[in-house]
Amino acid sequence: MKQRLTQRLAPLQARLHSQWRASPAPGLWRAWLHELRQSLPARWRDRLLPQVSERSIRWPLSEPLDSAPGERLVLLLPADTVMAQTLQLPLAAIRDLHSVVGFELDKYTPFPRERMHYVARLQSRGKTQAQVLLVAIVQERLTQMLDQCRDRGLTFVAVDGLDRAGQPLGVDLLPADRRPPRSGHYRLTRYLALGCVALTLACMLLWLDARSDRLTSMQDSVAAQREQVQQVQALRQELANTQGAARYLAQQKAAKPTLTSMLVDLTGCLGADTWIEQLEIAEDGTLSISGQSAKASTLITRVKACQTLVDARFQGIIQPDEKTAKERFSLRAQLRKEPADAP
Repeated sequence: MKQRLTQRLAPLQARLHSQWRASPAPGLWRAWLHELRQSLPARWRDRLLPQVSERSIRWPLSEPLDSAPGERLVLLLPADTVMAQTLQLPLAAIRDLHSVVGFELDKYTPFPRERMHYVARLQSRGKTQAQVLLVAIVQERLTQMLDQCRDRGLTFVAVDGLDRAGQPLGVDLLPADRRPPRSGHYRLTRYLALGCVALTLACMLLWLDARSDRLTSMQDSVAAQREQVQQVQALRQELANTQGAARYLAQQKAAKPTLTSMLVDLTGCLGADTWIEQLEIAEDGTLSISGQSAKASTLITRVKACQTLVDARFQGIIQPDEKTAKERFSLRAQLRKEPADAP
C-alpha cells in the first residue's frame, strides 16, 4: 500500500522539486541557513547544521570521480542528450501542468509518452497564456546513465540539463525512485522549515486575533455611541413634540375669546326679551344655545352682530310656547378665532 501511494505521489514530488530548484527560494533558504549557522555556538554548528557543498558533474564521466562526505552531487546532461523546448499554454493549464503536458507529450517528442521521462517548468505567465519549458529524455537512456554512475559509486541528488549556451535549464530529471535517502541534516532542515512555517502561521493568527479584538472593541464603541445618539435624538424629538403641543395649545387658547367676554357679548346681542335655557361650548369652539325669545326669528341677525360669534344658524324649527307666549328656539354658532398676536 505504501509503495503504491509512493508511486502515485512520485510525479507530484518530482514536479514540486523541479519548481523548487527553478525558483529563487533555494538560494534564499541557503542564505538563511548560513546566517542561522553563523549565529550558533561553534560546538553546535557542525552537529546541528553541518556545512553542505554542492558540486555539478557533467555527462559523460571522463575521469575518476569521488564525492566527499555530505557533498551533494548534481548531474548535468549535455544539450544533445535532452529535448528542451518552450511551449505556449493557456493559463488554466498551469493548475496541473504535469498532467496537461503529459497528455500532449506525443506532439512535442518523437517517442511515445510511455518511453519518455519529462519535466515541465513554468517560466512566465501573461494575461491569457503561460510560457512553459518542457525538458524530456528517453527513460532507457536516463536509466543507463544513472546505472553507470551508481556502478562508479556516485549518488546524485538531482539531474539537470544544459541548453545550447551551456547554462543549466533549472529542472530536475531525477526519478523519484532514484533519489537518495534523506539524511539527518535534511530532516533537521525540514523541521526548521516546518518550524518557520508554523511560526509564520502563528504570527499571522496572532495578528489576525489582535485585529479582530480591536475591530470588536471599535464595533462595541460605535454601537454604544450610536445608542447614545439615538437616545439624544429621541429626547430631542420628545422635547420638540412637547414644545409643539404646548405652542399649539397656547395658540388655540389665545385664538379663542374668554368665556366672560363671550357671555357679556352674547347677553348684549340677545337682548332682554330672550333668555337661555341651555348653553354648551364644545372643544372645537362650537356653541349650542337653546331657549325662548319674544322674537326668535330675529336672533340670527342679533347673533351676527356679536363680536365673539360667527356662522350663526338655527337648528330645527321655531316653536311657540303656550305657557310663556314666547317662541322656543335652538341655534348653533362658532366662536370667532382671533389672530395669535391680537391684543
